[in-house]
Amino acid sequence: MKRISTGIENFKELLDNNYYYVDKTKLIEDVLRDKVMLYTRPRRFGKTLNMSMLYYFFSNKEKDNAYLFDNLKIKNNQEVMKHQNKYPVMFLTFKDLSRETMEMQIDKFKAMVSKLTEDYSELFSSSYLSETEMKTLNDYRHKRSSQSDLRDALYNISIFLNKHYGKKVILLIDEYDVPLQSAYNNGYYDEMVDFLRSMFSSALKTNDALERGILTGCLRISKESIFTGLNNFTVRTISSQYACDCFGFTQKEIDDLLKYYDLIEKRQEMKDWYDGYLFNETEIYNPWSTLNYMKELLGNTEYHAISFWANTSSNELVRLYIENATLKMKEEFEQLINGKSIIKKIVPELTYCEMNFKNIKDMNDNVYSFLLFTGYLK
Repeated sequence: MKRISTGIENFKELLDNNYYYVDKTKLIEDVLRDKVMLYTRPRRFGKTLNMSMLYYFFSNKEKDNAYLFDNLKIKNNQEVMKHQNKYPVMFLTFKDLSRETMEMQIDKFKAMVSKLTEDYSELFSSSYLSETEMKTLNDYRHKRSSQSDLRDALYNISIFLNKHYGKKVILLIDEYDVPLQSAYNNGYYDEMVDFLRSMFSSALKTNDALERGILTGCLRISKESIFTGLNNFTVRTISSQYACDCFGFTQKEIDDLLKYYDLIEKRQEMKDWYDGYLFNETEIYNPWSTLNYMKELLGNTEYHAISFWANTSSNELVRLYIENATLKMKEEFEQLINGKSIIKKIVPELTYCEMNFKNIKDMNDNVYSFLLFTGYLK
C-alpha cells in the first residue's frame, strides 16, 4: 500500500518512494498554451510539487527519469510527449526570499543564482561562451555581481544555456510574489518592484532564448507593476476557466483516495471540513488538509477532522485586517463566518500598495479580493 506524504515537494522523490500521487500531469498540456504562464493559488495547494513535476518532464538533464511519467495521464498525449526532456530548464523558487532588508534579499538572490550556475556546471567548460560571457558566469558563481548586474542574471544564464545546448530554455519560478510581500511588510516595496520588473522584463519579455516561462504565486500582482509590456502572457487565477483542477483535489480524486485506503465512509466528514474552495465552477479540496487528515486516519480510523491549513502561516495580513476593519467590514465578516454570502466586486489584479492593511478604509473592497485569492473566502 502506498504511503501518504504531507511534506515532500520533489516529484521524483514522491514517486520513487511509493507515496500516493494525485495525477496532475494535465498541467503540462496547459503550460504549452502560451509563452509565459502565471498560476495563482492559495498556499499549500501543491504549487511547488507541480513545478517539480514540470522540471522532471521538460529538463534535458532528467532523461534517465523519463520513466516517472510512464503510468501517468500525460503519457496518452503523444503531441505533448514530444516535449519530454527536450529543454534546458532553469528552476528557481522564491519562497525563501523573505528577508527584512533589500540588501539581505539581494544576498539571497546572489546565492540562488550561484546555485543555478552550479546546477549547470558544464557551462564553465563550454566552448560556445565568449571570454566576456565566461567572466559574467563566474561572477554569478562566486556572488560577485552588483545589484544592477543581477537584474540580467536570468536572461544571461538562459542565453548561455541556449548557446551551449542549441535549444531554447524553459524558466520555472515558484512563489514569485514572496519577495514582494516581504518588501511591503518591511518598507522597501518600491525598490523590490523596480528590481523584479527589470529581472522579469529581461528574462521573459526581450529574451530570444526563452521557450516558455512558467510562474506560480498566491496573488496576481498588477501587470503594470512588474510585468510591464509582456506579450503572450496568460494568467490562471482561481476564477479562470482553464486548469481549475490542476491544483488541489477534485471530488473524484478524493473519492479515489478514500477508496484506495478503504475509508470511503469518511467521505462526508472530509467534505464538511476540507471542500472549501470553488475554482471557477469546480469544487476543490485543500490538498494539505486532506493529506494530513488521511495520514491521521491511517493511524487511527476514529480520528476526527481538524483544521490543518489555518496553522500553516502567520496570517499576519489577515490579523491586521481584523484589527483595523471598519464596523461595516466587521459586520460583513461576521456574515461570512456564519455561512452567509455578501456581494463584492473582485479585482483580479492588485498591488501590495492597493492592499494597505494599515489603513483599511482605503482598501475598500480590495480586501475581499485578497481574502478570496489567498484562500480565506469561497
